[in-house]
Amino acid sequence: MNQSHKQKFFLLITFLFIIPTYIFAQSAAINVSVDATDAARSLLRVRETMNVTPGKLDLFYPKWIPGEHSPTGPLNNMVNLHISAAGKEIAWVRDDVEMFAFHCEVPAGVSRIEITFDDAAEPGSTSSSYLARIKWNRLVLYPRGLNSDDIQVTASLKTPAGWKYATALPLAKENGTTADFKPVTLTAFVDSPAIIGKYFKKIELSDKGALHEMDIVADNADALKAKPETIAGWKELIRQAQAMFGAHHYNSYRFLLTLSDHGGDEGLEHHESSEDGVGVNSFSDASALLDLGDLLGHEYVHSWNGKYRRPARLATPDFEKPMHGDLLWVYEGLTEYLGKVLPARSKLWTPENFREAMADLAGDMDHQTGRRWRPLVDTARAVQFTYDGSRQWRNARRGADYYDEGALIWMEADVLIRQKSGGKLSLDDFCHKFHGGTDTGPMVKPYELDEIAATLNEVVPYDWKGFFNERVYTVIERAPTGGITNGGWKLEYNETPNAINEMSEKANSYTSLFYTIGVTLGSEGEVRDVAPGSPADKAGLAPGMTIKKVADNDYSDEAIRNAITAAKRDSGAMNLTVESNGEEREYKVNYHGGLLYPHLVRDASKPDLLSDIIKPR
Repeated sequence: MNQSHKQKFFLLITFLFIIPTYIFAQSAAINVSVDATDAARSLLRVRETMNVTPGKLDLFYPKWIPGEHSPTGPLNNMVNLHISAAGKEIAWVRDDVEMFAFHCEVPAGVSRIEITFDDAAEPGSTSSSYLARIKWNRLVLYPRGLNSDDIQVTASLKTPAGWKYATALPLAKENGTTADFKPVTLTAFVDSPAIIGKYFKKIELSDKGALHEMDIVADNADALKAKPETIAGWKELIRQAQAMFGAHHYNSYRFLLTLSDHGGDEGLEHHESSEDGVGVNSFSDASALLDLGDLLGHEYVHSWNGKYRRPARLATPDFEKPMHGDLLWVYEGLTEYLGKVLPARSKLWTPENFREAMADLAGDMDHQTGRRWRPLVDTARAVQFTYDGSRQWRNARRGADYYDEGALIWMEADVLIRQKSGGKLSLDDFCHKFHGGTDTGPMVKPYELDEIAATLNEVVPYDWKGFFNERVYTVIERAPTGGITNGGWKLEYNETPNAINEMSEKANSYTSLFYTIGVTLGSEGEVRDVAPGSPADKAGLAPGMTIKKVADNDYSDEAIRNAITAAKRDSGAMNLTVESNGEEREYKVNYHGGLLYPHLVRDASKPDLLSDIIKPR
């Protein structure tokens, strides 16, 4: 075919396929009205209208939710679904294989349909009596097969009287309790959740440049009272993140913080906001404040690492295409590391808090027996199972280890760069090159592993692919602790509790004895997990059992810790009365090492690079 014919053929194809697609995409306009006046009862009511053409129409409920890496769209929450046109009901049929899809036939002469349904969430999952989190992906159906960037959504939100709201969606106007927002793409709509609440506070975190806010709703007014030093730490978190990355990729940023013991914990990243849900007393409880600093640091880092720079196979064009999690050790692992560095640099954490956190990660990962058969990357590839997998026998199975072990790997990379450059360069230089550039609005720049390695090589030449292959893609017996040992510290265990581990135990109501007898226990003595090969495993304990007595004492956290301490001086076995399947039996646990907790201890023979890492910039 000569050049002239090629040009004519191309123009014909463009007219027949590209232009009609463009016209259809432009006509995919959706209006979504959400009535949240019954949010305290975990009920949201949705009225949606969209342009259509007569004939077959498939609608889709968002299934694969960005940041959740799994098909977690809560389809079962959708109730009372009706589709109509001009007041007449249109029948729909759920697809019997892809159950997030709904088929219907649009009658002749109809150009617009109305969809109504309710979102009936599990009580306490996203709301309390005084606040709620509004997740737009749960409140919309869209034409199946269209890219989410090609669909325009105009939304409105009605709140209960006296409640206020916060969201990154651009506001068009307000009328009483109803907020009308400007049109955005479906991508941006789903990426811009809202919070609403009776007790509301807004704190500005920057006095120049892009707007940064802490938007807070709580279960009572007193919970909103943050100390001046806490607010100063939040402001410093913004400054330190800007210094770490060198540029941002949002027009404004809002921390959407909910303080509630009933509205559910949350931590989910978005381009221009984050959903951060913690307990109602988090501003007044010292350990809860540490946990909050970790949460805010992690989710804020995600605006760069996860939202702007995203693994190519996680950057899907809609909410139906499956996501591939093989690079989550970068997406989540690097974020887990930087999300702990930033609170330390911002004085939300002390240097000791940072070291305790890294010691806790290292100890936990080093005691994961599942690492003996399963490489780290497999925990990421199987992300659909790792998040919600059973806690029972998790030590043998492994969980979402790409977070914690990923953090250890990236700390080792940071230390390696500092060593090889004589302290002149660090992982911050990688972040500048990979995540920085110039300030932009929200955008996605996908990557593959080769670009990660190439950019690291621009910072410091090294066999980075080999470095990652050894630690991520092969089975390794021990956790990658080179960042600790080469950073001037040693991982050691002693009887002093680890502060970060104590914080986690308190927040999640459990007792970890993995470094001693090899169990995790619930608050009532229920055995949640057992490490294969541990003293508890050899004694016959298993998940699902419940420890009723420790020697002659009723079970308590104090009783079992005291028994472990006493066993250090006693050659006899520790006697436990355990209930299993309605029967009680005696078990003897043979352990005499005392209580053990992980800590970092200074190694004076090497430079203290870890302290350099957390110095404010």
